[in-house]
Amino acid sequence: MPVRDWVSTSAGRPTQLQGFDTTLVWVVVALMAWSLLMVYSASIALPDSPRFAKYQPTHFLTRHCIAIGVAVVAALVTVQVPVQTWERVAPWVFVTALVLLVAVLVPGVGKVVNGARRWIPLGVMNFQPSELAKFGIALYAANYMMRRMEARENFVRAVRPMAIALAFIGLLLLAEPDMGAFIVIAAIAMGILFLGGVNGRMFLLSVAILLGAFVLMISFSEFRRERIFAYLNPWDEKYAAGKAYQLTHSLIAFGRGEWFGQGLGSSVEKLHYLPEAHTDFLLAVIGEELGLVGVVVAIGAFFWLTRRCFLIGRQAIALDRVFAGLYAQGIGIWIGGQAFINMGVNLGALPTKGLTLPLMSFGGSAVLMNCIALAVVLRIDLENRQMMKGGRS
Repeated sequence: MPVRDWVSTSAGRPTQLQGFDTTLVWVVVALMAWSLLMVYSASIALPDSPRFAKYQPTHFLTRHCIAIGVAVVAALVTVQVPVQTWERVAPWVFVTALVLLVAVLVPGVGKVVNGARRWIPLGVMNFQPSELAKFGIALYAANYMMRRMEARENFVRAVRPMAIALAFIGLLLLAEPDMGAFIVIAAIAMGILFLGGVNGRMFLLSVAILLGAFVLMISFSEFRRERIFAYLNPWDEKYAAGKAYQLTHSLIAFGRGEWFGQGLGSSVEKLHYLPEAHTDFLLAVIGEELGLVGVVVAIGAFFWLTRRCFLIGRQAIALDRVFAGLYAQGIGIWIGGQAFINMGVNLGALPTKGLTLPLMSFGGSAVLMNCIALAVVLRIDLENRQMMKGGRS
């Protein structure tokens, strides 16, 4: 249950204060409520397509409601768990994520969608192990840096074990393939290493090696090279109807939206022109229907959420709670970094990647893990407040 803090007023009467960050909760709730409107708007016309002919117009809305319901229940349970417990089980959560990443590649276990084997069917939803891996790497990297504080200046002791773990995850994710998830996981791990105080030159060397690995992956993959070329020149006839098809129609959607949009439900691009409008390109539908104003509100909400995670993390570190602080900042990197990449892809600022908009895009396991991760951050803030009032975390 939430901690109840009390302070005395000038009249000598106690005044009750909230023991948790209500603004953080309401921002998350508002984003998920907004997502219900936008997912419904973006998916309502999908049954007109032969691919989704058997679905009802409310199919994706219903599944998204179920996913949000499961996520909220999971978050309410998670926020009851002490941060010390997460610190203790961090390596096991990470190992579980690795096991599931291996399992999803097994024929008969993993589900193939659009040529990618990324999901494990669970009836209520299709679970994506890479989402658990993002949560797991944040826990593991924070726990790892706390245990390796004395070795921050030694490259072999401080960086090599994490590099091996990232390399293993990378191989599994590229086999799915899911390069977008690998980029986010690598960003979380490297960000926590940097915030944990790893030697600057060692950090830059690690980043250079990682960037080199990405360049090699693109160089040896014709499919990825074509995506880069399409991103650089999306209106070329060679790419406009092929690799840049999603990007060009996303840009058209933003162009139609102008300042205030065409109105909720009035998007034309969602009518089978823009593929995956309810998942990866939900922001384009927001831009077309709600205009620049809607896009700016979304950007502002994710900026605030990311900044709040970092502030909670910095506060925890100031209270000598290193694991909690690094974890909270790692979640800030996850939410902010993935939102930045998704928005950049939608706006044509980054090459097309299969990454959803956190808390908003359709996708059960993504919403579930986002809520669980943020529930742990809320618990960290709750314990911070309790410690500052002289209590015990």
